[in-house]
Amino acid sequence: MEIGFFGVEPWQQKVFKKIFLNDKLYFSKHKLTSAEAKKYSSLEVLSIFVHSKIDEKILEKLPRLKYIATRSAGFDHIDLEACKKRGIKVSNVPAYDVNTVAEQAFALMVCMSRKIVDSVERVRTKSYDLNGLKGFDLNGKTLGVVGTGNTGRYMVKIGRGLGMKVIAFDIVPDNKFAKETGMKYVTMEKLFSSSDIVSLHVPYNKHTYHLVNKKIFSLMKKGSYLINTSRGAVVDTLAMYQALKSGQLAGTGLDVLEEESALIELFHRKKGEHWKEADKKVLTVNLALIKMKNVFITPHNAFNTTEAINRILDATVKNIKGFKNKRSVNLVF
Repeated sequence: MEIGFFGVEPWQQKVFKKIFLNDKLYFSKHKLTSAEAKKYSSLEVLSIFVHSKIDEKILEKLPRLKYIATRSAGFDHIDLEACKKRGIKVSNVPAYDVNTVAEQAFALMVCMSRKIVDSVERVRTKSYDLNGLKGFDLNGKTLGVVGTGNTGRYMVKIGRGLGMKVIAFDIVPDNKFAKETGMKYVTMEKLFSSSDIVSLHVPYNKHTYHLVNKKIFSLMKKGSYLINTSRGAVVDTLAMYQALKSGQLAGTGLDVLEEESALIELFHRKKGEHWKEADKKVLTVNLALIKMKNVFITPHNAFNTTEAINRILDATVKNIKGFKNKRSVNLVF
């Protein structure tokens, strides 16, 4: 088969070359764009990461494509309806980041509670002045976890291990898990109004678009904190900015941003398809958020550990091998 891997590093290319010896392989360290898709019109299998947006325009230029293996748990960057119409199967890597992303959320939580970034920067300027560095204990605080899938469950366990009171919201509550961990399911409104820190662990889809919006921010405790390691568009960026400016939110820890791909293009001075389609108001606010002292933004890095990357590669190999052998694995549909 002809297989294209996009957004892969040289060492990852070597792994795939050793495994798919009898296939014709194409590699690029960059995302797949509509402008370049025509060069790969013979592809039957496509492997991508989250920054490659696969829509109708790209699919039209890949007439032989039968299968897409995204190297991510989320698949909102793929137009599933367009794939269904063309008979293209799609698979993901559903459980590679169970602990990994939760650990990043915890790291962001500690950055906010103990002012880690300011503390490190202060010592770098040869100062041991503690003025303005007073933090707060996590023990005894209320942690609200939105979404108790695999990653959310791990976050619940971290919170309980720190001595936090943990409440959660999920459209399908698991009461057995709640009893085992000592946490409690509540309504989403109750969660946001009762939590000192809220951590988001939901997939992105039409139901979770701007799940956290102006109304939800108005329910939050004044001076509470928000962590988002799921997808940027789960949060209404403009509403979050206003909540930060008003003091409703004391701070945020974000590994993902709304219009993130367009921001990357801006930073790399390569304004492409994402930039053209982006909401420029959101981009402007993103640039303002980056400069705020109480906002901690990491570059969609929550997945990026040695162990998690290896799990992604292993699962991607199994997914592609399964498709080739007509034994589909981890199908999204």
